[in-house]
Amino acid sequence: MINFDNSATSFPKPAAVRAAVSEAVTKYGGNPGRSGHLLSMQAAAKVYEVRRQAAEMFAAETENAAFTANATFALNMAIKGIMQYGGHMIISSYEHNAVLRPVYALSQTRGVEFSIAEITDNDEESVQNIKALIRPDTKCICCMAASNVTGRILPYRLIGELARERGLCFICDCSQGAGVIPVSLADGINILCTSGHKGLYGPAGTGLLITDGRFPLSTIIEGGTGSMSMLPEQPADMPERLESGTLNTVGIIGLGAGLSFVRNKGLDTIRQHEEMLCERFISLISRREDIRVYRSGCNHLPIVAFNVGDISSHEVSQRLSDRGYALRGGLHCAALAHKTLGTVEQGVVRFSPSVFNSVRQFESLAAEILRL
Repeated sequence: MINFDNSATSFPKPAAVRAAVSEAVTKYGGNPGRSGHLLSMQAAAKVYEVRRQAAEMFAAETENAAFTANATFALNMAIKGIMQYGGHMIISSYEHNAVLRPVYALSQTRGVEFSIAEITDNDEESVQNIKALIRPDTKCICCMAASNVTGRILPYRLIGELARERGLCFICDCSQGAGVIPVSLADGINILCTSGHKGLYGPAGTGLLITDGRFPLSTIIEGGTGSMSMLPEQPADMPERLESGTLNTVGIIGLGAGLSFVRNKGLDTIRQHEEMLCERFISLISRREDIRVYRSGCNHLPIVAFNVGDISSHEVSQRLSDRGYALRGGLHCAALAHKTLGTVEQGVVRFSPSVFNSVRQFESLAAEILRL
């Protein structure tokens, strides 16, 4: 099975990640931060090193990088941590359900009001659409760095400037961009949320919430942190404030190897290889007149969303799966994006390569698509 669904999770993983996970299982079996014995201290040292790596990659202080189970956990912690006492926030018309659903839940339970800003093919216009929705009670702008459906890169730096000018918290979902484009807190992002298992090549069950510390977060999970155990309240200091319970030590150590892989390979090298595959893939499938590719003149991540005539995207992906290719059809947990694209009924098929995919693999896939 050849994986072209790397936007869901990257596979295969680098050899160094597989080795790190194996070493973690066999060597680092202590509970980090939960005791002073050697096993615990060894595990804690490894976790700290990965925390330092993550903070360095995203331009943060080490203590402000918190580990989560995935990007959805991180986004819920960020959104609810900022908005659980009410107010108004703005999201984009491309958002994943990991943003839309917690925001909607808050509107039903906490009196939060939210507005959806239309993202167009023009960056300045998109930012103006966000600006026009800002109210006196607006607390937060939350949007993705890049779409998980089409790869459309949103003007996150311009949005960061707008948020800073207005004193608003800017939460950015970097699940697709991290590991492919150089997104970081230096772009005006106050809270950066990302998965660890996509472009960062870590194991599933890993994510990051990285903050600049300007906007304190209320907690939505409390419990044991290994520190200040006499207090009934959750510690105020990061990262313990957001890390209740035993950490996923094995996954975190594997994520550290993924971060090293991305750093050593280089973002430019990774993106250039994947974009080359996408551009040549588009040129091949475009030979068939009834294939529609959903790309505009904007900047995109290496993702290609397409449809084959009137065939359901689910059916196309199933046929390709039967022939040995993993692509994702449907709505990709992002109904807002599909409403924006006008593809709610059919969905789209998503082609998302990784650095491990080859020219031969996508050429054979394109040939199968042309025969559908």
